[in-house]
Amino acid sequence: MPTPVKATVISIVVVVVLVIAAIVYVNVTRPAPVTPDDGALPGTRSDSHVLDEAGADAPTLVEFLDFECEACGAFYPYIEEIREQYAGDINYVVRYFPIPNHYNSMHAAVAVEAAAQQGRFEEMYDRMFETQIEWGEGQSSEAARFRGYAEELGLDMDAYDAAVADPQTQARVEEDFLEGQEMGVTGTPTFFLDGVKLELTSLTDLTDALDRAIAD
Repeated sequence: MPTPVKATVISIVVVVVLVIAAIVYVNVTRPAPVTPDDGALPGTRSDSHVLDEAGADAPTLVEFLDFECEACGAFYPYIEEIREQYAGDINYVVRYFPIPNHYNSMHAAVAVEAAAQQGRFEEMYDRMFETQIEWGEGQSSEAARFRGYAEELGLDMDAYDAAVADPQTQARVEEDFLEGQEMGVTGTPTFFLDGVKLELTSLTDLTDALDRAIAD
């Protein structure tokens, strides 16, 4: 559990994040239809990225995120604490939702998905948020930087380059985005617990919801 001082700091950060998330949104009226592909866990697809797995009977927390989103970046350390606190008790799943007006959000998501094809999703996911301050909000492509991350992780670069160039890699990201729209996602980060969208207004809303779900 966070210490009182740390919890206070995190609370302030989360309030700021929620304000930012309320501003950073996608205006969606008629999302394109998505081919149904129900995953084994609520709110997921069969190819969704499950970072923490506690079994089909455990609560499932799904986060739709954008690697360039400042709110997602601010939430990242808090989510890492949540994952540690609830390890073995919840499933945690990440889904892509690159905001269109973020220049490098799709480049980042494609890079992460290319790494995922080599079983290295989480390492690239971490790298994106750990370095977001260095490349976020830019107006030129950071694809070369992201390729450098892949090299640092020791990926097969021929396979990585082929995956980045393959239209199916971006299509995989877009599937999450379109399905997110259908599920009511309008900004990032957006969380679903067992398929139900959470409306977060404070630090404890998420942990309270998880505690209730675990107790049920």
